[in-house]
Amino acid sequence: MRRWLLHPRVTLAARLTLGLVFLLAALPKIADPPGFAKTIWAYDLVPAWGLNLLALGLPWLECFAGLALVLGFWVRAATLWVGVLLLAFTLALAFNLARRHPVDCGCFGQAAPKTEAARLTDMRWSLLRDVGLLLLVIQVLAAGRRPERPSS
Repeated sequence: MRRWLLHPRVTLAARLTLGLVFLLAALPKIADPPGFAKTIWAYDLVPAWGLNLLALGLPWLECFAGLALVLGFWVRAATLWVGVLLLAFTLALAFNLARRHPVDCGCFGQAAPKTEAARLTDMRWSLLRDVGLLLLVIQVLAAGRRPERPSS
């Protein structure tokens, strides 16, 4: 099982999936920083002074990490950044879900207005998706680990 999970083709598929997801998520945010700032603000987790910095910088970090994963350069660093971002997104969603504060995840740009119940359901699906993507991060990092050399 371990051999299959760490197979180069599985790792390539995981790396490309992560990269494409992050590229697709970054592009609408890059195109609409004010809309993304409103999405971040809805989470009610970021102080006002950090809002613009996040709205302008976060999509570019997602874009560069996604591009690095798709093109296969700086794979370990890009995977670590993607993992940190996914962990932050997951915690932000979980925190808002726990306090029953429905938000649009903002993952792929702004969504059409929905009812509170629909947004809570979307948040649950987004959490599951993010956990699945975190498993891909673990796979890419585990497969890229250098084997230990026996000591002489």
